[in-house]
Amino acid sequence: MAKRHQPRSGSLQFWPRVRAKRIYSTIKNWFPNTEAKPLAFGGYKVGMTHIQTTKQGKKGVEIITKVPVTIIDCPPLKPLSIRFYKNTPYGSKAITQIFSKNLEKELARKISVPKNTKEEIPKNYDFMKLVVYTQPKLAKFGKKKPEIFEIPIGGDLEYAKSLLEKEINIDEVFKAGQFLDAHAITKGKGFTGPVKRFGISLKSHKSEKKRRAPGNLGAFTPRKTSWKVPQHGQHGYHKRTEYNKQVVLIDENPEKINQKGGFQSYGPIKNKYILIKGSIQGPAKRLIILTESIRGTKAKPIDEIKYISTESKQ
Repeated sequence: MAKRHQPRSGSLQFWPRVRAKRIYSTIKNWFPNTEAKPLAFGGYKVGMTHIQTTKQGKKGVEIITKVPVTIIDCPPLKPLSIRFYKNTPYGSKAITQIFSKNLEKELARKISVPKNTKEEIPKNYDFMKLVVYTQPKLAKFGKKKPEIFEIPIGGDLEYAKSLLEKEINIDEVFKAGQFLDAHAITKGKGFTGPVKRFGISLKSHKSEKKRRAPGNLGAFTPRKTSWKVPQHGQHGYHKRTEYNKQVVLIDENPEKINQKGGFQSYGPIKNKYILIKGSIQGPAKRLIILTESIRGTKAKPIDEIKYISTESKQ
């Protein structure tokens, strides 16, 4: 039997490997866009399936390709407020915000809903963001408490104020063929040892004491253990960003994608959904925040979709 070779996992680029502060990610940087539209959207991860695409090759031969895709359920987002920021020597600071007048009652599960709101627009501010909240009750997978997060917006103040009293849909923000960045929290695996966490090999039977531990913690001098030594600790539930994920399809017909018996750990889709090429971090039902590609990758045409698998994975 051939010997299995696996290089050491656990990139030193991500450090420290600690649990994320909350179950959904924050957006700190985004691609600057002056187009009047929201520059991000949030949806719930459903699971994965595969599609078949066709394109014309040489001499008119039809080429069939199987592509794995991730399904994200996208109920409409509702605006909570417009938040104004001012740049200071110690970073950006929120000055004030304008709240929407039509707020859902489920929002009280998350925050104290303001009763009396004032529309005071500051004279001097550097930038603004739109604060939105999700509607998990429309997804109908057993959750009612919404998530609240900030998204960047393009356009002027008048356009931002027009968004306060209406819902935001996925097809108003992104288009098929576009490249996105996916911000989410990875699947948590709890406290694990260095073999599972970093992929180190098991020690031989002639070694002393432990078998699933690193053989050496470092030099005798200096008398401290380097952070680069693989040791046990938290594995998973980390905040990660995946870049340049291409949108394959945006559709509002759930019958086209729903599997027989519903999706495993999620159930049937009942809203608009988006198909993204490849995999995305996180388990089912986790909030995925999608933004325009910060690397500025231009959109590419999508091959014709001939088949979407709806076979049950349960």
